[in-house]
Amino acid sequence: MTFAGINKKYLIPNTPNRAMQDLSKFSFGATSAVTSSLALMIGLNPLGVPKLGIIGALLVIAFADNIADSLGMHIYAESKSKGHAKLNTVTNYLTRLGITLLMIAFVVVLPLPYAIAASIIFGLVVMAVLSYLIAKTHNMNPAQVVAEHLTVTILILVASQLIGSSISALLG
Repeated sequence: MTFAGINKKYLIPNTPNRAMQDLSKFSFGATSAVTSSLALMIGLNPLGVPKLGIIGALLVIAFADNIADSLGMHIYAESKSKGHAKLNTVTNYLTRLGITLLMIAFVVVLPLPYAIAASIIFGLVVMAVLSYLIAKTHNMNPAQVVAEHLTVTILILVASQLIGSSISALLG
């Protein structure tokens, strides 16, 4: 078994279970923030929603939807074991909040098309890094896991664009 740390008194075993537990503290929140926020921005953009409307919608996701998801995750975690339910709930909430607030910052400071592009790039990088870490933790093929997760993420974004464009074409 290998160890991470300098002072032997504070050494923590570096095991796949420990690493995965650390990833699980923020993996749901990161994935949810990226996919939900990007889908919302990309889906609303063809409808001509102004920056203020997109910022408002992202704030609803950042706070209300985030609390709802965190509560659901907390109740699920408590139903399995009392262990780290509160810590995982808080880290999930803060991860989601941070990622969504960063995307809001892009919308505030950049023209909307650039803000969406920057958010897409940032979101795909988050998904790729998270997928890579998960693959390495489980001794899986990183390229395959990253490709799989990015493909699903991109499909979500394409579906959001199609929904927004269809609504605009049919009702606009």
